[in-house]
Amino acid sequence: MSRAFWESPRHAEFRTRVREILRNAILPHADRWEAQGHVDPEAWKTLAAQGLLSHGHHGEAFLESAILLEELGRTGYAGVRAGVGVHAYMATSYLDLFGTPAQREAYLEPARRGERLAALAITEADAGSDLSRLRTRARPREGGGLLVDGEKLYVANGSQASFFVTLVRTRDQKAAPRALTGVSLLLIDADSPGVRRTGQRMLGWRSADVCEVVFDNVAVPEDRVLGRRDHALMHIVQGLDFERLAAGLLAVGGVAHCLELLEEHIRRRRVKDTPLYGHQAVRHAFAELTADHDLVSQYGRHAAWLHSRGELDSRTATVLKLKATELAVRAAHVCLQFHGAQGCLDESTAARLYRDASAGTIAAGASELLRDLI
Repeated sequence: MSRAFWESPRHAEFRTRVREILRNAILPHADRWEAQGHVDPEAWKTLAAQGLLSHGHHGEAFLESAILLEELGRTGYAGVRAGVGVHAYMATSYLDLFGTPAQREAYLEPARRGERLAALAITEADAGSDLSRLRTRARPREGGGLLVDGEKLYVANGSQASFFVTLVRTRDQKAAPRALTGVSLLLIDADSPGVRRTGQRMLGWRSADVCEVVFDNVAVPEDRVLGRRDHALMHIVQGLDFERLAAGLLAVGGVAHCLELLEEHIRRRRVKDTPLYGHQAVRHAFAELTADHDLVSQYGRHAAWLHSRGELDSRTATVLKLKATELAVRAAHVCLQFHGAQGCLDESTAARLYRDASAGTIAAGASELLRDLI
């Protein structure tokens, strides 16, 4: 893997250390987590004890986070990387950006210690790429606070989460008809009366603990509004840029893992006494993927550097997420194809990579939406 232009010997040492921590903390357990559908609660505390849940979201410190995100992807388990990515970066980024000191103390700090697991509850049946169709609603509660009703889908970390960063409508849509005007972000405790969680069996990302979450007359104190009430649009736009940056970096690492597996296979597998690598068509397919990975990985590291300087723009984040996740699909397809019937076995690594890659082009903005944004 080529180095980033900003990667110093200190960063290289950090990458080596992170890779070793993930090898010991994740890989021995990942297949079991895939089967059970979620990461063990103890694993979050293990990652926290190694400092992997508290790396910076901004400034120079984010460059280490960029390395961590790549290396998470490189474990080869997209469900695990999705769960960790949502907890350590995507959901908690809203607390980091917009939380009050009291909210950070109650939610962000325990999340960084692995004591409280975070989830992001945004998507609904009719509100995915088009969030203007949001139906989850919070109305004033007698005596203060809010009452929340609605259903959220595809919530990673759903069954194990301690709290949800939740997008809700807090003003009547007729009074606020434009896009996301009149919506807010709320911190909702998962053990609140009226919260119900049901697992959703997905094609891939099986250890990401994806759930449907129902809020039925859930009481939420007024001090759990995250950021400006009725003005979540600006928070969501900023949060989505960061989410797409993280998703792109995770996918870059995932492609690296896929290419390592593919290279090992085509050098070892023989057809008519000749390694697959001896066939020009195979070599050229592999060369095309590695060349594209070189380009996308360097673009991702440039995007990370821009973010560390406070200069990341929506276009760069969007291009990275689109190209990295679509490259992951291509790489996984070639990997599956060259593994033949063996790769089609449900328990094979090639099959898992193929299943997992498909979800990456949908989460955090489907590819079709991203092309429109670009």
